[in-house]
Amino acid sequence: MDDADSAAALAEDAATERDRWAAAEEPRERAVAVPSRARTTLDDAVEELQFIRLSEKATLPTRANEGDAGLDLYAAEGARIAPGGRVSVGTGLAVAIPPGLAGLVLPRSGLALKQGVTVANAPGLIDPGYRGEVRVLLLNTDRTSEFKVAPGDRIAQLLLVPIATASPLEADELDTTGRGSGGFGSSGL
Repeated sequence: MDDADSAAALAEDAATERDRWAAAEEPRERAVAVPSRARTTLDDAVEELQFIRLSEKATLPTRANEGDAGLDLYAAEGARIAPGGRVSVGTGLAVAIPPGLAGLVLPRSGLALKQGVTVANAPGLIDPGYRGEVRVLLLNTDRTSEFKVAPGDRIAQLLLVPIATASPLEADELDTTGRGSGGFGSSGL
């Protein structure tokens, strides 16, 4: 299937899905969306975070200093990242993120500063229901030097954050704010 066929198939799928939703909709009263306190699902303090090793080369996450927010994630496999390239690197671990939390995979600042290596989809998101291997999509921003990852290298950080489970509500209009629709660059350089 070429790009034109793929694009046509995607457009057809989107139109079918849109039609299915339109047919299923019943007339409803519309509301003005106003800010409200989103309910968070975090009820209790989290004392432990459970991991299982999927590889003998896996290293359990650690904190560099007591009280640090992020847990360092370690590579369980080697990789070479060409200048401007990106590679998915496995940690060899699966994690059980507790309900009410999400895991954010963030870059390590020292790795970004010294080597130009960051997390391509920062922040990566680990949902509480995911039980597969934690992998980190590394990006080498250096224009000339290859970057090598070895098993046991610290490659990213895992940060737990509470989540809110607000329900989407279609509205005729949104409340008025001082900023309004001012987007990119609206507050100056």
